[in-house]
Amino acid sequence: MTEADNQHKDIIVIGAGIIGTSVATMFSKVSPDWNIDMYERLDEAGIESSNEKNNAGTGHAALCELNYTVEQKDGSIDASKAEVINEQFELSKQFWGSLVKNGDISNPEEFIQPLPHISFVMGPTNVEFLRKRYEKLKTIPMFDNIEYTEDIETMREWMPLMMRNRKPGQLMAASKIDEGTDVNYGALTRKLATYLEKQSNVSLKYNHEVIDLTQREDGKWEVLVRNRATKEKFVKVADKVFIGAGGYSIPLLQKSGIAQRQNVGGFPITGQFLACKNKDIIKQHHAKVYSKEPLGKPPMTVPHLDTRYIDGESTLLFGPYANIDPKFLKYGSFFDLFGSVKPYNITTLLSSAAKNIPLIKYSIDQMVMTKKGYMNYLRTFIPDAKDEDWKLYTAGKRVQVIKDDDEYGKGYVAFGTEVVNSDDHSVIAVLGESPGASISFSVVLEALEKNFKEDRELWEPAVKKLVPSYGKSLIDDEKLMRETRKETSENLNLNYYN
Repeated sequence: MTEADNQHKDIIVIGAGIIGTSVATMFSKVSPDWNIDMYERLDEAGIESSNEKNNAGTGHAALCELNYTVEQKDGSIDASKAEVINEQFELSKQFWGSLVKNGDISNPEEFIQPLPHISFVMGPTNVEFLRKRYEKLKTIPMFDNIEYTEDIETMREWMPLMMRNRKPGQLMAASKIDEGTDVNYGALTRKLATYLEKQSNVSLKYNHEVIDLTQREDGKWEVLVRNRATKEKFVKVADKVFIGAGGYSIPLLQKSGIAQRQNVGGFPITGQFLACKNKDIIKQHHAKVYSKEPLGKPPMTVPHLDTRYIDGESTLLFGPYANIDPKFLKYGSFFDLFGSVKPYNITTLLSSAAKNIPLIKYSIDQMVMTKKGYMNYLRTFIPDAKDEDWKLYTAGKRVQVIKDDDEYGKGYVAFGTEVVNSDDHSVIAVLGESPGASISFSVVLEALEKNFKEDRELWEPAVKKLVPSYGKSLIDDEKLMRETRKETSENLNLNYYN
């Protein structure tokens, strides 16, 4: 076998969302001998969870999300997860900034905008937590520009809409970091797809659905694809298959037959938001404001009021609310959930149901909530919110991963993004949800590091060219962190440091 034969790879990427397009973009840059076939079941990239109308657009950098800083039993704050999330988002921003600098994508203002990130809490317990969180983050270089206040006049400056007509005597606190972002993941995904369509070693086909995967004796995969327009089916052979199909990644993982499919299931939840219709109200809020999840509720219930930039216009969303149906995709099938229940994961799913009564109760409560209930929850953020200024709309799907875990036991509900792979590293799948879009480039790196070890001499130079800090720690190297942030800000036209 020649060296060229060793370098050649046929790779199939399933799904043209932010994860799939990010992975394919990196793969396309590794080597012209890597041939990438992409299949997207819908007629455009980024229509499902990556679409700007189906998510809150938060550049998850742990600036305002309180669940990334955990209060320990002794009252201290563990910020290690916040540091990791922040570094991962910085890697994504470096990747996007390099693509802009290289001319691979353009007009970054169409997909990323600077926006303050604010944490807001009420009540003595939460105020004490936020104060301790601030004191901890202030000592960490990544977050040392954080501000904190319990003064209502300062909060009026930061969040005028939220402080208007608020009852006196309420104990409140807020922290703010100005270097946050709003990210239009739909626009970014479409830009990446446009780039991919121009590459000679990439074939991106829409309205094509992967319906089965079978591994041959030689280790290669036969992937059965159906053209949804013509109903024609054909087989494509690949050395490696990357599954980045959002909520449908679990069913595809099951079709692969690999051992990692066992003891894994998913619980689909439909996201809903209240969207403001009144432009005068929208103008009065300029931030992403996150609070703390209600006591006893899962992290997905964290309420937040988000300024969004969609199609060049500012809008305002509040949520998340949830609903339940058995679809794994917004444009999926009502049989998705039932079809995913197998003999090898049913005990995992049943164990999860027994352990997660609060999650089930929350889901039922959300299902029966009326517009009045939605608005009452909104009024904890905007006291004088009027019904006629807001409309409820259905956003994207998230499929909570349920698995058996060595630490947490059988039927553990995993909140986050996970990359799993077959024992022979020929199948890689991304499962889970937030903060997946924000840490999309870290998903790319994990896929490469775990599953392309034999090709490191090929892909490592390509990674370092796009992400110069790769292999170094932005957590431990303050000078590198600050230099990287400044350069990335310039490449993405964020103008934080001008």
